[in-house]
Amino acid sequence: MLTRKKFIKAVRDTFSLSLLTILSPSLFTKILKADTPSKSGFDLLALRGGSSPADLFKTGIAQMGGMHRFVKKGGTVLVKPNIGWDRSPEYGANTNPDLVEAVIKDCYKAGAAKVYIFDHTCDQWQNCYKKSGIQNAAAKTGAELVPASSKEYYIQTSLPNGRVLKEVLVHKLFVQCDTVINIPVLKHHSSTGLTASMKNLMGVVWDRGEWHRRDLHQCIADFSTFRKPDLVIIDGWRVMTRNGPRGYGVSDTENMKYLFLSTDPVAADSASAMVLAKTSGLKSPADIRYIKLAGEMGLGKNDLSKITIKRITV
Repeated sequence: MLTRKKFIKAVRDTFSLSLLTILSPSLFTKILKADTPSKSGFDLLALRGGSSPADLFKTGIAQMGGMHRFVKKGGTVLVKPNIGWDRSPEYGANTNPDLVEAVIKDCYKAGAAKVYIFDHTCDQWQNCYKKSGIQNAAAKTGAELVPASSKEYYIQTSLPNGRVLKEVLVHKLFVQCDTVINIPVLKHHSSTGLTASMKNLMGVVWDRGEWHRRDLHQCIADFSTFRKPDLVIIDGWRVMTRNGPRGYGVSDTENMKYLFLSTDPVAADSASAMVLAKTSGLKSPADIRYIKLAGEMGLGKNDLSKITIKRITV
């Protein structure tokens, strides 16, 4: 794991400053073998089943055209999981480490020169990285697990298309990496109703409190105007259905075995939100206000009737 000193040096050496300018289970179809189109003919891929999240990912990324579609040879990649809590995987508070490991391996297989991982954690960051299992996943794959605990890692950026949020301090790697892969865990959240891909990007900014003080839902939508992740992978393997975002115990989770992949974060959040419909009372994705706002702002599709979904049971 990188130390603070080594991380700062790596960022300075690696990146040029010029870069700174810039569901229903019954609807699933059983398949025996995945085809591998060069371009997907759908907005969202929804998978369920398999023996592990990595198993689902292997099938899913093939359906999306392969990781080489998103990662350029010799490029840098930011894999952004949720690592916000000092919780082990069975609590469903963080992204499953087996999924993170599988994604990193595929990035390197596609030709990535370097893969970075970080989260601006809520609990003490060293404890979160270790307890989540993601520190071990990074060590096994050669990814650089970097800190996000100091303001010096962040750069001031403008959001000209934001309604409320006009400027924000963003982690350098989110700005500078060639590819961003957003891998949130799907779970209940007491403030927004849902954590999925758009809300997971609160972990790349310095002052999350500002978002809460102003208009949390609007700020989540506003930040989505800054940089759209190249690929969204939502971990719905073990879902926290209540008492999120941290949860009180394993009893707050259900082993649902879902995985969602898309290049449209709004569509991904809209479809995955309905996994929580039974426990949350959601009638439509628009019941989550930031999803409704993101759709109104033209950031992606939030109307399920207009989202082309390919469903696969593994």
